[in-house]
Amino acid sequence: MLERLSTRSAVIGVVGLGYVGLPLAVEFAEQGFRVIGLDVTRAKVDQLNRGESYIPDIPTERLQPLVASGKLSATTDIQDLRIADTVSICVPTPLRKTKDPDMSYVIQSVDAVAQICHDGMLVVLESTTYPGTTEEIVVPKLASLGFTAGENVFIAFSPERIDPGNPHYGVRNTPKVVGGVTAACTEVAAALYGTAVETVVPVSTPTAAEMVKLLENTFRAVNIGLVNEMALMCDKLGVDVWEVIRAAASKPFGFMPFYPGPGLGGHCIPVDPHYLSWKLKTLNYNARFIELASEINTNMPLYVVEKVVEGLNDDSRSVRGARIVVLGIAYKRDVDDVRESPALDVISLLEKRGGHVSYHDPYIPSVRLEGETMMQSVPLTDELLESADCVVIVTDHSAFDWQHIADHSKLIVDTRNAIHSRTGRARVVPL
Repeated sequence: MLERLSTRSAVIGVVGLGYVGLPLAVEFAEQGFRVIGLDVTRAKVDQLNRGESYIPDIPTERLQPLVASGKLSATTDIQDLRIADTVSICVPTPLRKTKDPDMSYVIQSVDAVAQICHDGMLVVLESTTYPGTTEEIVVPKLASLGFTAGENVFIAFSPERIDPGNPHYGVRNTPKVVGGVTAACTEVAAALYGTAVETVVPVSTPTAAEMVKLLENTFRAVNIGLVNEMALMCDKLGVDVWEVIRAAASKPFGFMPFYPGPGLGGHCIPVDPHYLSWKLKTLNYNARFIELASEINTNMPLYVVEKVVEGLNDDSRSVRGARIVVLGIAYKRDVDDVRESPALDVISLLEKRGGHVSYHDPYIPSVRLEGETMMQSVPLTDELLESADCVVIVTDHSAFDWQHIADHSKLIVDTRNAIHSRTGRARVVPL
């Protein structure tokens, strides 16, 4: 296996061709491997096999030559991965409404890989999950078929660290943590990722590697919860929280700036800490920091709505019947992803109060709201801004012309400090 990886003669399989799996597959293909990607969505597979990208971080110009040369192909049939020497599983692990992990995608993927597993294969789980998943789900499944980790099969966990929309860090220059079931498993997995990633960070076990990802995102969730609560406190004290953060960030040691916002969104930070919290509850331990941060962050959309209410009240208007424009509904700047986006909660809460809400997002042409209602992005015209009773900045896409927005709006609730010190027609209500 080590020889095949070194000579790039190994065939690489990637299960799940989303924002994690496709960049990984592309990186391996660019390093000279033949890569076969598996996805259950036929339209996605067909698009990839035409050399067309559906992931903003992977331009079609980068993908096309890999497909044309035969280095990268996609399929919906697990049997096509029988020739693969390695399989990396990159499927979603969402939360149920009860905030316990939905492991169905991982279990289905492991069951599928078990069908085509063969002696010497490396199986790596990359999906973010609770500590113990690899040894509780992957290892027993393959063991039931006669495979022993470290002997006739290699099993490891390597957490994905993709940051969609990040122009500086991608697969290649983001260090890759790897934890194998045995030392041999770690060695083989590290050799695989070492062909495509500049720095590999081995750890002692899959559980340690699983815990690494949860620590990273719990760190962010808790600190964002802290700074969101700081925003609430500054509001009550009549202090500008953004000024406080800027000044605190001047300290060259012992402080790392985090910024408040309308709530948490995305596939990781609002979700991952709950995997850890859920696991610890099974061990009769309450992860208090996680629960408290979640409570604060989850309530931020309601706080934004209260800011809209206050702003309209000052203009002798009520939310009921008011024309409200939400700018940006992606979960963060310059991405086309609305998973867990706080903007969806802000829109729903405003509509429940009787507001007439529309939105503009250059990345999200339409979105499905609570109750299966479809909403379309409206053009960002001067007429739209001037006719709005309130404009709510939820996502600060770099495509927005903030000075123009400030010049043509009456009232802006700014949850991202996007307007800063700009002067214009608008009265600005900060978070």
